[in-house]
Amino acid sequence: MNDNNKKPVNTTADKSSERLQNVLAQRGIASRRASAEIIKAGGVSVNGTQVFEPGLRVNAAKDAIIVNGRKLPQTREEKRTILLYKPRGLVCSAASSQGATVCDLLRQQIPERLIPVGRLDKDSEGLLIMSNDGELTNILTHPRYGHKKTYNVWVSGTMNKSKLDILQSRMEIDGYVIKPVKVEILKINPRENSAKLAFTLSEGRNRQIRKMCEQVELRITSLQRVRIGPLRIGTMKPGDWRELHQNDIDALTRKAKGGTKS
Repeated sequence: MNDNNKKPVNTTADKSSERLQNVLAQRGIASRRASAEIIKAGGVSVNGTQVFEPGLRVNAAKDAIIVNGRKLPQTREEKRTILLYKPRGLVCSAASSQGATVCDLLRQQIPERLIPVGRLDKDSEGLLIMSNDGELTNILTHPRYGHKKTYNVWVSGTMNKSKLDILQSRMEIDGYVIKPVKVEILKINPRENSAKLAFTLSEGRNRQIRKMCEQVELRITSLQRVRIGPLRIGTMKPGDWRELHQNDIDALTRKAKGGTKS
């Protein structure tokens, strides 16, 4: 065990104190689960002491909390959630260690610190929810509340019914048997040996669609997320974003409140 883990942490915890991982989530750092991982990895200090316990009780209004070298705001920002059309080439992260991020894209436009809710890989584009609402982020990233997501995918290679049947079966990806995926052929271009497909997923494994296509010898040339639950891409273009209002939030969280699936 790291010796730092044994150091006492002086906090001003009182009746209004909260768990550290909850504070990070409420300040828009990451979801509660992701915040816990940041803490366990040693990315957080409280009043000058590095901490590793996600459940440490702190008073966010009084304690000095540093996350990955940046001081955490002691007051909560107004809750804000947007829908962004993520361009290709940007990383879905608040950290710039892997290149330009969606947070960099919004920094000059939106004063609040918003984090990605879910992911799109660097080479993909399309709809992405960004928020500083920790409770909403937790609901939307929890597997039990998973919304169906639809992707338009352009592939090169021969597309036929046998490949379509395989893509819609319970394929094994990285040792995990995925839930069946709805796949539609939207267009076939035999002259260019290419096709446009629509994938609708109820779960999302890491680079799942790309790995599915690899198994049937299809190479993805473009991948665009066009729907998240009730939210659709409409006329949005790369870099566009719009505010999500309460009716949008209600539609997204209806399933968590006992409503129907989206």
